[in-house]
Amino acid sequence: MAVKLRLTRVGSKKNPIYRVVAADSRSPRDGKFIEIVGRYNPQSDPSLIEFDEAKVRGWLEKGAQPSETVAKLLKTQGIS
Repeated sequence: MAVKLRLTRVGSKKNPIYRVVAADSRSPRDGKFIEIVGRYNPQSDPSLIEFDEAKVRGWLEKGAQPSETVAKLLKTQGIS
């Protein structure tokens, strides 16, 4: 089972809000996930980016691969 850190959409129509989740790479975008590790709201000014740093680092140590978007968000927050 390959685990990825990726975004899942929870916002309403035309109001995207995303959770950053650890999920099996085979599950659909808004489907089953293992754990919520953060959230991202691109519509606020400035954009809201929050991570539970301990959970993120734990998943990265276990071998989880972040998606391109999540990797960029992690870089802006100084988590690698």
